[in-house]
Amino acid sequence: MPELPDVAILADALDEALVGRRMVGAKVPQTLVLRGTPAELAAFDGQLLLSIARRGKFLILQFERDRIVFNPMLTGRLGLAVAGAKQWPQWAAAFYFSAVDDMERARVLRDRPPPARHSWPGEGEWLPPGDLGVELRYRDATRMGKIYLAPAGVNRPIAGWDEQGPDADDPSLTLEEWRKRIAKYSGELKNMLRNQAFVAGIGNAYSDEILWAARLAPFRKRSSLAPDEVDALYAAVREVLPWAIGELRESVPPRLEVEQREYLKVHRKGGQPCPRCGTRLSQVSAGGFDTTFCRGCQR
Repeated sequence: MPELPDVAILADALDEALVGRRMVGAKVPQTLVLRGTPAELAAFDGQLLLSIARRGKFLILQFERDRIVFNPMLTGRLGLAVAGAKQWPQWAAAFYFSAVDDMERARVLRDRPPPARHSWPGEGEWLPPGDLGVELRYRDATRMGKIYLAPAGVNRPIAGWDEQGPDADDPSLTLEEWRKRIAKYSGELKNMLRNQAFVAGIGNAYSDEILWAARLAPFRKRSSLAPDEVDALYAAVREVLPWAIGELRESVPPRLEVEQREYLKVHRKGGQPCPRCGTRLSQVSAGGFDTTFCRGCQR
């Protein structure tokens, strides 16, 4: 499942590759993934892409007038291909973009705040050539994810959008604010971290990583935490997410659609020694989700 670090890297990469291009068409063979009308989709033709950003696990494409919002959920994947390249298997939608207009791209970048990110390894050698058209492809074997067309003036509900808490990496989520928010929850720690109403962007994989970093067991109740443990959990969120984004920046491009999890320290590594204390990691499955933790150093 794409989570905050995955979507953050995707937003950065797609923004770098597509801003300054105009949308010149789209095909949606798997219509179950689309929320919007054919007329609304056609109205994107000719619109200049201004930015691509993230909110929680959502990806937002902002055009001159309208927006497209992706929620990949469990199985959705996004990637790039040069126009006319061989189609992916099980592709659900494709959005076509023109070659880059250097003058328009320069104007867009001049008129918006500079992105808060670092340069790419290899100085962006993976980027598609600016003088060729590009396809933004969406694949979703289960068609669980959704693509929302959000034309200006149309109030289309986006499932899960309004229920989101602050992004887990939002600078405004201070330790004091964290303490206030966490006091409202009493369930198991892993479920709390995955609850998008608590904080947005954390899912199954990174909740394992955060709890391991904080030395807290996933099935402990929030009400059992001492004040210093509440603070340790906050510190782990602030440590793990930027670390993961840095790791992904080194490994994701050009295969944006391929999920990267090998670098994680504990998630789905049950049976291997704990990187911290050497105890064999435990892994349990419930409801289709794997939870990995260390019985030796997570309490």
